[in-house]
Formats: sequence, structure tokens, C-alpha cells
Amino acid sequence: MKFDMHCHTKEGSLDGKVPVEEFIDILTEKGYDGMLITDHDSYNGYRAWKRNPFCQRKENFVVLKGIEYDTIDAGHILVIMPEDVKLPILELRGLPVRFLIRIVHKNGGILGPAHPCGVKYMSIFNTRKHRNRLAVMDRFDFLEGFNACESPQSNATAMEIAARYEKPVFGGSDAHKHDCIGLAYTKFREPIRCESDLIRLVKER
Repeated sequence: MKFDMHCHTKEGSLDGKVPVEEFIDILTEKGYDGMLITDHDSYNGYRAWKRNPFCQRKENFVVLKGIEYDTIDAGHILVIMPEDVKLPILELRGLPVRFLIRIVHKNGGILGPAHPCGVKYMSIFNTRKHRNRLAVMDRFDFLEGFNACESPQSNATAMEIAARYEKPVFGGSDAHKHDCIGLAYTKFREPIRCESDLIRLVKER
């Protein structure tokens, strides 16, 4: 199955420009089987999708719930929780990364750095707290190895770090606008129908 693992919607991200229904139509036309909604510190995009009658007519396209969490000391972290777990604290930005890791793992979820080598402060390897990022790398479940909004050098370095720490990698578009949708993907060898399927596959590498 072919998924875009980093998607921002108009309903869930302040800088998102594409409604979730339109996002899905574009990905479907491009041959994708699903998407992970990863709005900034919010599940509103996913909630909008679940409330949309259009949801029932897209049985062959899988929409998963994730979040791009803004930590206070390690940049942006992609988080995926089991479908039956609801943690309001994940919509309150600014937790320290060590605390975030404990919360996510205690409740059966997985997490990993988004665009880990990006040039902006939102990327874990460009935050000021060098000691923090090195101390937690082995506790992440995956890394975003390819982000369509990053430079080739940034993505190549992310892949090197993933190999060094032996982490699975995601590919995601990080699309906020129409022209970025469908520029990156992750392929899974087994069917994914819910967040728990994804979590299991990542844990199995």
C-alpha cells in the first residue's frame, strides 16, 4: 500500500490550504492508497474527515490519524497513537521531548522526528539542545527519511542517521498546498486499515 505519511489540511493546520476531501481526491488520482493526517498540534483535520459524509464513499482509501507535535526542545515530532486512544495533551504544544516519548509509548503509540535535518529550528538536529537530541534518538520508533519540502542534502543526511540508529523511515510530502501533494510516499508490504496496523508494522521494522 502506498501512503503519504505527512499531510496538512486546511481544517487542521493554520498554514494548510487544501481541504481534506480535496487532498484525498488528489492522492487517489495519483494512485495512493491512503494518507496520514499530521496537522500541527491538532486533530481537527481528522475530525473534519470523520464528520464528512464523503468519508463513507471512500472505502478503498485509508485515512489515518496522526499529529505533528511541536516540542519545546526537539523540534517537530510525528506521533501516531492507536485508534482507540485519545490524549488531549497531544493538542497542547510545548512538551519536552523526553516527556512526550514517555506519554506516547505508555499509551501504545509510536513517534519519530519530522524533517530531522531541516535548516529551520523545527528540526531536531537544528535545535540548540544538542545533548537532548543525542540522548533520545535511540528511543524513537522511526525517522522521516524523505520529506518533499526538504533539500536533497537534508534528506540524504536523514537517511544516514536512520541507518546509523537502525530506524525504519517514512516518506512524506509535508504538503500544505496543492502543488506539493503526492510528491513523496511510503510503501507497506502488508495491508493497513487502522493506526494499530501501522504501529505494528513499524515496530516489526
